[in-house]
Amino acid sequence: MKEQNSGILRAVAWSEICPWLCIFRTFRLAIGFRVLLMGAVGILLTTTGWGLLGNMFSITQDNAPATNWLRPYVECPWIELTMLVPDQPIILSNSQQMDVSQTLGMETQPRDPVFFPMHFLNQPLREGLVAEINLKYLICLILCGLWSMAVWAFFGAAICRIAAVQLAASERISWFSAIRHAVTKYLSYFSAPLIPLTGAALAAVPIAVVGLIMYLGNFGVFVGALAWPIALVFGLIITLLFLGLIFGWPLMWGTISTEGTDSFDALSRSYAYVFQAPLHYLFYAFVAAVLGALGWILVQNFAAGVIWLTYWSASWGATDLKIQAVMPGGEIGGIGYAGAWLIRFWTGCVKILAVGYLFSYFWTASVAIYLLMRRVVDATEMDEVFLDADEGEKVSGLPKIVTDESGAPKVSEESSGA
Repeated sequence: MKEQNSGILRAVAWSEICPWLCIFRTFRLAIGFRVLLMGAVGILLTTTGWGLLGNMFSITQDNAPATNWLRPYVECPWIELTMLVPDQPIILSNSQQMDVSQTLGMETQPRDPVFFPMHFLNQPLREGLVAEINLKYLICLILCGLWSMAVWAFFGAAICRIAAVQLAASERISWFSAIRHAVTKYLSYFSAPLIPLTGAALAAVPIAVVGLIMYLGNFGVFVGALAWPIALVFGLIITLLFLGLIFGWPLMWGTISTEGTDSFDALSRSYAYVFQAPLHYLFYAFVAAVLGALGWILVQNFAAGVIWLTYWSASWGATDLKIQAVMPGGEIGGIGYAGAWLIRFWTGCVKILAVGYLFSYFWTASVAIYLLMRRVVDATEMDEVFLDADEGEKVSGLPKIVTDESGAPKVSEESSGA
């Protein structure tokens, strides 16, 4: 008997077999001008705020090793960020056309746009847990953490909203829609990480009471030893809260951006996903980190190429010596100093925009990972996303049903567009 379906080529649904392939779409989203600009402005505001707080509390004047991470932002956050992008691409690093080996940009190190932003934004919390700090430094760390949350509750929210709609519904939303979503849900984004932090602080109070009893003397140590099992229970609660927060807080942004819910739903989903499917989470994060690192090499060298070729083309008319004078590290006097400063400023803008990729990719990848984790834990299709009924995100509803003269139902002419 002849097989009826012989010769038929069947399509392979790779998105069903390997749903994590959606992470590969995040790079194209992350290099869009809108999200690059939001990422660049967000990181510039974050570091500038940290620098101002460091100056306000005179933290770096104490010369304590624990404050080394804050010192570059106190001095000049703009220079610190532009150091991440060189003045020439890697392929030209050995070129003898212009000696830029002494420029700040050549001191860059490879960056991973998944774990590096997490490490960067977790810095105030981590320093508060492991560093030897006084009350002044503790207050500064708390304000630094609140400032970073305040900044990214807006810029991170806007980036995540753009990514959520694009990845789930394949629709492009406007600037206005993304900004309006960030403003409307701002308190939810801002308060979501504060809930577990508040819970950890409350759980630490009984342990602090035990420590206070132990401080009273040897008898207090004995009493504290009797209460130590209770202290360990509260320590377990703090540990679980911190674990879920440190690893799961990016999923909070993905939850609110995708579901349009509040901070409590974001908290419950992020903790559930981290603890119920940790291996899936680590795998998705690893794939996103590898792809993001390759993308950073491309973005970094593309920006460096723009800068270098601009200098190179200008040297045809201005000569190499003049271009070296206006480049970072060069010396030029008179009104030329103002011109050199302005050139370096515009060059720095290109570098800052490239640095914005580290955070634009981080937020878009966090949305993709959230959609994947939701699929694994909640068995929810990845194309389900909350859409606002505005110009940028139109929602099609059911047509209005009316009856004709004989009483038979029919579709309203207004609904059918006739």
